Amino acid sequence: MPLIPRDEGFFALFNDLALKMKDAARLLRQMFADPSRLDELVAEIKNVEHEADALIHEVSKRLDRSFITPLDREDIYRLAQELDTVVDLIDGTARRAAMFRIRETRHDAEKLAEILEHSIHELELSVRNVKDRRAVTRHTHAVKRYEEQGDTLYSHAVGQLFEGTPDPIEVIKWKEVYDTLEGALDRCQTAAIVLESISLKHS
Repeated sequence: MPLIPRDEGFFALFNDLALKMKDAARLLRQMFADPSRLDELVAEIKNVEHEADALIHEVSKRLDRSFITPLDREDIYRLAQELDTVVDLIDGTARRAAMFRIRETRHDAEKLAEILEHSIHELELSVRNVKDRRAVTRHTHAVKRYEEQGDTLYSHAVGQLFEGTPDPIEVIKWKEVYDTLEGALDRCQTAAIVLESISLKHS
């Protein structure tokens, strides 16, 4: 007998949300790697964000009509919200890049987006294996390592903005972009902690 009762409806929705995170992170990395595609990729990220919102709505509907849920209702809702928040932060980063008319990239931004993509890959694996406590713990630790790498790079990136006699407008623009990238990485860590808590409850 599985330790967590089977309800493929909820777990399938979690998996779908996690895949939306991966899609958004991949598109964001591409955007920083090739800012000439900025408008196209920002629009694609927005579409992914809308799809994630639709999945959150489906989670809420399923909670309303389910008498017995495979996990605590609060855990289901919180996990779904945390995954959706990561997508929202990626969308927020892309929208800021568009708003600031960023047409040239910076190596630190590319690297932060790459670290975020790696972190989200581990988070997606954790979601997919939520019933396996050891797997969740392993992937959670990986997310934490990426979050620490991101913190270090964020500090370096912001410091670089103030070297020499920088253009104040460029400093403001890139500081805002770095802040949202780092915020997305932090939220991956929060989502991973929620997943680990859920897994421990049912181990």
